[in-house]
Amino acid sequence: MIAELGQYALILALALALIQSWSPVMGARKGDMALMKLADSTALAQFAFVALAFGALTFCYVTSDFSVANVFENSHSQMPLIYKFTSVWGNHEGSMLLWVLILAIFGALVAVFGVNLPGSLKANVLAVQSWIASAFYLFILFTSNPFRRLAEVPVEGRDLNPILQDFGLAVHPPMLYLGYVGFSIAFSFAVAALIEGRIDAAWARWVRPWTLLAWMCLTLGIAMGSYWAYYELGWGGFWFWDPVENASLMPWLAGTALLHSAVVMEKRNSLKVWTILLAILTFSLSLIGTFLVRSGVLTSVHTFSNDPARGLFILIILIVFIGGSLSLFAWRAPLLKQGGLFAPISREAALVFNNLFLATACATVFVGTLYPLVLEMLTGDKISVGAPFFNLTFGPLFVPLLVAVPFGPLLAWKRGDLYGVAQRLLAACAIAMVGLAATFAFEGTKAVFAPFGIGLALFVMAGAVTDIAERLDLRSMSLEIIGRRAAGLPRSAWGTAVAHFALGITLLGLVFATNWGSERIIALKPTQTVSISGYDLTFDGMTSRNGSNYRETAARFTVRKGGAVIGVMEPSKRVFPSRDGMSTTEAALLTRGVSQLYLSLGDSNADGSIALRLYHKPLVLLIWLGALVMALGGALSLSDRRLRIGAPKPASRMLAQPAE
Repeated sequence: MIAELGQYALILALALALIQSWSPVMGARKGDMALMKLADSTALAQFAFVALAFGALTFCYVTSDFSVANVFENSHSQMPLIYKFTSVWGNHEGSMLLWVLILAIFGALVAVFGVNLPGSLKANVLAVQSWIASAFYLFILFTSNPFRRLAEVPVEGRDLNPILQDFGLAVHPPMLYLGYVGFSIAFSFAVAALIEGRIDAAWARWVRPWTLLAWMCLTLGIAMGSYWAYYELGWGGFWFWDPVENASLMPWLAGTALLHSAVVMEKRNSLKVWTILLAILTFSLSLIGTFLVRSGVLTSVHTFSNDPARGLFILIILIVFIGGSLSLFAWRAPLLKQGGLFAPISREAALVFNNLFLATACATVFVGTLYPLVLEMLTGDKISVGAPFFNLTFGPLFVPLLVAVPFGPLLAWKRGDLYGVAQRLLAACAIAMVGLAATFAFEGTKAVFAPFGIGLALFVMAGAVTDIAERLDLRSMSLEIIGRRAAGLPRSAWGTAVAHFALGITLLGLVFATNWGSERIIALKPTQTVSISGYDLTFDGMTSRNGSNYRETAARFTVRKGGAVIGVMEPSKRVFPSRDGMSTTEAALLTRGVSQLYLSLGDSNADGSIALRLYHKPLVLLIWLGALVMALGGALSLSDRRLRIGAPKPASRMLAQPAE
């Protein structure tokens, strides 16, 4: 009965979405406030019904209702409760239900918090959101029904894919989807602006908080997925340039460009057409990522579905929304009046420079990801585009971008003084040079590019500190005045500095982990010792134990440094009988500061030894710490009162109107 309740709730949500798709649009065209206001109530009701459907599926999982096919395929009665919850979205059907739930949440948030929006714009935004929702409701109901019943009820379920039975999967998919789906709001704002045929600085103020929220969630989602792959898959890496990883990176790059472009549009009423295009492209890349994961064109640990019918349905959605929005853009964008001009040396120009490199980097990842698929479809030839291609193309694009990052916030709007800014960054440059020289002094030419990477990371971090120091005028003010200035400084300024500082943190972690990490692959017998980077690991022996739904064989290692015991590591292998004996490798991690020892088990040998893969990863945690700090910077900006209260209502005439 609960499954049927969820099914009916999903159908009712579709009916509400269809009403919301057209009534507000007609109300906006006719100036009928009653029809426009209908969007608010339908958005809230739609969210309520989708939440009810999601709750029904969750109940089926928690109670192990194996009469529901989706629960039978992805759950087990002995599975820990937390994994029964994560199983809800650890499969194709449930993850799509989470997708539309988040879409409905964002629609409801616009309905509740969009009080400062003009009535017609708000109505059109909610209508566009509902167009997207309707398409995915139909996709779920016709091709991916999570509530389908089995004719014969099995006694036990097949269990969740073992590699997904991890706490990281409780966080990674929801955060990733909040990013993916969150960009739909920017898309809806862009399409609504094109429908109305006008856009102004206030529009940028309205769209920035939603874009910032989605960007923060996507940042955390990508970081969580990277860390999950690092410790769960047993290969010790944090980014493989897997096509599905790239599918999440592309909207992040485009979304970062959109955030910076929206700032220019809000402050200077410029880059209107470019901002609209970025809003469309960012969500379009999210849709492409959805297609790659669920169409069956890729085989990856990240993919869910191999059903061509589902892939065709999503492809139709792609064509309709991406093709339709770009066609509308091509028709309406030339009618939008351009904003103010600015000098080649200015903060606006620096942000344009930032956007060009981010867009080019995104295009590079796009081509490298999709080219092999298109080539195989057209010719049948299979080629692999991997890390060497992306390292040679993507990496060099980010070097000039990172060099420019400290300059942007210090340049004045409209016309800046590059020489003056360079002088103010002399201290940051000196810190970078000291770091570069010290690295060369200690390491010589073992890693030629690593010292430059460290110097660049320090320059970015010191540049962010310089930005705040300049704003507070640390050199000439008393501590009391500095304190008052710090309290009065807009939180968006703090957020920008923190996010830029975090870029340096992540780069520092990448440079150290990739250039000075150590690796050993060895076979050990009990009582034998292996050494790496000053650490000694003694193999104490093997133990077997039973988990809730698996059998585990673990190896115990005592870790010493300088003769003193500093910890114990227990890597293991787990076998899941209910999943046809599928096994997983559980790596052991020993954290020392922000560095880690990483130990993974291989196969047992006939002589009683066991194969091991051992890594020392210096400063590796800075990679993910940087992402967390970056999201914190976004949260600081989002808490800025100017964004929380929204933009003021436009004056008597719009700042930008259709050209005559």
